[in-house]
Amino acid sequence: MNKMFKGTIMVLIAGIFWGISGVSGQYLMAHGMNVDLLSCVRLITAGVIMTTIAALNQRETFLKAVTSLKALGGIAIFSLIGLVMNQYAYLRAIESTNAGTATVIQYMAPILVLAYVSLRKKQLPRESEILAIILAVLGTFIIATHGRLDGLAITPCGFVWGLFSALTYSFYIILPAKLIREYGSFTVIGLGMIMGGIVFPILVHPWQYTLVLNVGNWIGLFGIIIVGTVFAYSLFLKGTAIVGAVKGSLLACVEPISSVFFSLTIMHEVFYPMDFLGMIFIIGAVLLISLRDLVVVKKQLQ
Repeated sequence: MNKMFKGTIMVLIAGIFWGISGVSGQYLMAHGMNVDLLSCVRLITAGVIMTTIAALNQRETFLKAVTSLKALGGIAIFSLIGLVMNQYAYLRAIESTNAGTATVIQYMAPILVLAYVSLRKKQLPRESEILAIILAVLGTFIIATHGRLDGLAITPCGFVWGLFSALTYSFYIILPAKLIREYGSFTVIGLGMIMGGIVFPILVHPWQYTLVLNVGNWIGLFGIIIVGTVFAYSLFLKGTAIVGAVKGSLLACVEPISSVFFSLTIMHEVFYPMDFLGMIFIIGAVLLISLRDLVVVKKQLQ
């Protein structure tokens, strides 16, 4: 098998696995799992698994991270502001809408990152970037209102949590970038999850809720923790190491598509033509930014 083709398949499967993660969360919450309890279980379990993998496979950088107060402080900030808040907001958005809608709205994040970078560099966005921003805002408006000005097509709570998940996902992208370059994704995300898994339960008291465990919920937990977190990150990192970060982020746009697909087939959600139109606009905006980055990288290599 061609190496580039293999990397492409890895990233695409990772995106599909992330789509499975969102639908697994929706399934669990629809079958008796409280969102606060689910968030804590996911943080602790996935955190322990990813940290163990980092300690075994990246021993040197892992030890360097856990013995550095500066690194641990940075990971703690990322954990609370980016990782925990994003995962919780995303699950809340799913609970109030569905996995497909929540995932697509969360994909506003790259546009927010673009706006942040433009403000930080004190420069106006390029024409393609302005078009991407317009598409993303228009797509979000269409999903939220179906084009009507007299009310929302989704619950106000779901819309607010969706926008908040996009905002916190932009923090999730920006905050750990330097740490990941120095210590690796599994170390930073694994330790961040464990830190969140220690602090977050103190805030939400998940022990007051019943942990409903049946065959379906065990499969759901496997989907959100093992498939949608451990397997997805492993495949994405290995795949992007082959195809490159820019092309990897472009291919990972399959996530919202897979999330909508599994929402339709597993959870039997109903989507309307206006929903699909809004989704196309948002995904198109993200693809436009990713394609622009890909063109820039190719020009630099020439």
